[in-house]
Amino acid sequence: MHVLVLGAGQLARMMSLAGAPLNIQISAYDVGSGNIVHPLTQHVLGNGLENAIEQVDVITAEFEHIPHDVLDVCEASGKFLPSTQAIKAGGDRRIEKALLDDADVRNAKYYVIETREDFDRAIEHVGMPMVLKSALGGYDGKGQWRLKETSQVEDIWTEMAECIAATPNQAIVAEEFVPFNREVSLVGARGKDGSVEVYPLAENVHTNGVLSLSTAIDAPELQEQAKQMFTAVANSLNYVGVLALEFFDVDGTLLVNEIAPRVHNSGHWTQQGAETCQFENHLRAVCGMPLGSTKLVRETSMINILGEDTLPEALLAMNGCHIHWYGKEKRAGRKMGHINVCGDYTGELNRKLCALADVLDEQAFPAVHEFAKQWQA
Repeated sequence: MHVLVLGAGQLARMMSLAGAPLNIQISAYDVGSGNIVHPLTQHVLGNGLENAIEQVDVITAEFEHIPHDVLDVCEASGKFLPSTQAIKAGGDRRIEKALLDDADVRNAKYYVIETREDFDRAIEHVGMPMVLKSALGGYDGKGQWRLKETSQVEDIWTEMAECIAATPNQAIVAEEFVPFNREVSLVGARGKDGSVEVYPLAENVHTNGVLSLSTAIDAPELQEQAKQMFTAVANSLNYVGVLALEFFDVDGTLLVNEIAPRVHNSGHWTQQGAETCQFENHLRAVCGMPLGSTKLVRETSMINILGEDTLPEALLAMNGCHIHWYGKEKRAGRKMGHINVCGDYTGELNRKLCALADVLDEQAFPAVHEFAKQWQA
């Protein structure tokens, strides 16, 4: 079986690693250059999308912000999964919000802004404080604003108007500010036969809008809510593959914040913590194979490595600590890799996170240090 991944980043890389034991060959299409590359070596294998499509059995994607003309070519081949509708929903917050409404899944009150008059209507409809997000292209905290008081309106509108003008078909989605207890996410898979398997919820900590720390948790009531919403969204899309839903936990009630129609950063812990990792399950789904077990086998946390290309050697000597580098050139704030740390029970995992705080730089890994301070208090 040969799978072409749209996108040649770390998620394609990890799909390649997961697919090898199943004899699934992975090629990656670099959307920017048009080159077909090996996802691990980045060696150029060819050029041209149509050429590559002829040589593969399945096409999938590692990110949402794919030009629609590329998606249309892939859809016409009949080989693309999960679907172009799903990818477009992940890449456009207007489509995403409509999808959540159609699936009758709880999400924050919102209003779409294209003009200054729309902004006034949004303030009236949604109220303040509010969060404003670009409909297209915003991620990891980019393309976002917070409106807390009327004195900010004109300055924020100036920035949003520039954002709208800079990108064709751009708009801003205004959402009510949700006072939540914590952020959690659910990663799951839906097979071609409609079967659904979900992983345990992960509790997520963000730093400057970017995921820093993600830990699998045992929360039966929240898990049931999340699975119901996951199933509703996946069924409404006739989805095939791995899908992630990000939630706000508001006093025990979950509210969907975003969906991601792909393998997801908050699911990287599954590489060491689950019976079958998210990357293997995505490939199993799109290739028409039975889904693997999503059972938690070890308590696990994932720590993002941001803007760092070296780590203390002490990590390699730590039992239950696994480093995953992405082979990228160092750049401030860039996702360079991640660390999965495991324990046989919660207390052991917590102690290992504290041990990591002793050797990791506090400025580079603030979430780990904050966790250690709270747990040791």
